Amino acid sequence: MTILIIGIIVFFALHFVPSFPGIKQGLVDRMGLMGYRGFFSVLSTAGLALIVWGYWQSEFTPVYEPSPNARYITMACVLLAFVCLASANMQNHIRKALKHPMLVGIGLWALGHLIANGDLASIILFGAFLIYAVIDILAANAQGRVKVVEPKLTHDVIAIIAGLALYAVVLYLHPIVIGVAII
Repeated sequence: MTILIIGIIVFFALHFVPSFPGIKQGLVDRMGLMGYRGFFSVLSTAGLALIVWGYWQSEFTPVYEPSPNARYITMACVLLAFVCLASANMQNHIRKALKHPMLVGIGLWALGHLIANGDLASIILFGAFLIYAVIDILAANAQGRVKVVEPKLTHDVIAIIAGLALYAVVLYLHPIVIGVAII
């Protein structure tokens, strides 16, 4: 569990840096833009690797028993999450309405997994992602970090199709990669 927690701290501490423009700019000034991006990428990858390794090494400690129907709620949350993620960098109505579709998608993905997984490691992992998404949405709104978009209906269609395609791939690969069948 310690490795999981260290990974979460590294990953999210790093991802909160852009919320503090002075800190980010100080790092860019010292390292250069490419140096900062490289530093960010390497540490993000290391944090994510620690999260995955720590999660898989954690003992199963039940905290609550999920509802037998929880998987269906999770499947709906994850489907919506993938559509949000797909729309994050497009000029579409989804992005205009949600303002932060990437963070909303992360939050939905995490919430869905909290509903379906009642063990301590899952609560720590998915709870951290949900808390991060909520805090970053609040910080972005408070700092006015909301991009104005000129929505195009074709981009909505592309985001929905891409989200559905990603969802289908994850449904297929989840038992192979994660070891848990969704359906």
